[in-house]
Amino acid sequence: MASLVPVSASRHAGKAWRRPASFAFASAQAVVPIVAAEFAKVAVAMPTGFIEQAGLHVAAIGVMSPAPGRNLFVGPAGQWLGAYVPAAFRSYPFSLGRVEVTGEVALCIDEDCGMIVEADGVAEDFFNADGGYSSTIKSMFDFLLAVEHSRAITAMAVTALADAGLIEPWPLQVTIGGEVTPVRGLFRINEGALNALDDAAFVKIRKAGALPLAYMQLLSMGRMSVFEQLNTVQQQLAQAHQQPPKISSLDEIFSRAKNETLRFN
Repeated sequence: MASLVPVSASRHAGKAWRRPASFAFASAQAVVPIVAAEFAKVAVAMPTGFIEQAGLHVAAIGVMSPAPGRNLFVGPAGQWLGAYVPAAFRSYPFSLGRVEVTGEVALCIDEDCGMIVEADGVAEDFFNADGGYSSTIKSMFDFLLAVEHSRAITAMAVTALADAGLIEPWPLQVTIGGEVTPVRGLFRINEGALNALDDAAFVKIRKAGALPLAYMQLLSMGRMSVFEQLNTVQQQLAQAHQQPPKISSLDEIFSRAKNETLRFN
């Protein structure tokens, strides 16, 4: 279980963050939460859908495996095998939280991640000589703030889709290696109901910014073949004990969040 604590000078001065060496931390995640700003990139890389979530009727997710407890996008050595890495993984092991006393939003880190070390000039310092966040940590904080802003927009759009009766259970079966795997708990856009909306209802979901999400979710369902492809790659890597062609290093992925408000490419 994660041990999230605010990044603070009293706790992390003189310490540094060592970037993840792989995506092994995500190897057991079959789905990942996604936000509107990255929906288009996710939708061409993997199927997207919705799941029921506490506090929300449904939430938008990317589907990375039809089987719980496994992520087909993470190779046996922790390699990322896809063309796009969701924001939730690029920000690991950081997240946002609130300070109990003030209620202010704070940058938090999972102290059980095994990536916090004494500052050594190699790992990323938490704080600079002036006592403020280092440039890398500040970039991560800004990135997470932008993601959270997009998450709020996403929640409103998904709520509008649900209120319009456009989200339905997804009776899904995926064939991998000749075996049929039923997938439970997922929801999708009801295309027939979307096409049957009257003008007033259509304008309402358009104003909520929900139409792009609906159309991209429908489009992404054509990516089911990615699971069969990834399963084949997984088997080949396991047999050959070799790395796949380099798609993007962790440093390159993280650097995309630097000096920008929000970019998912």
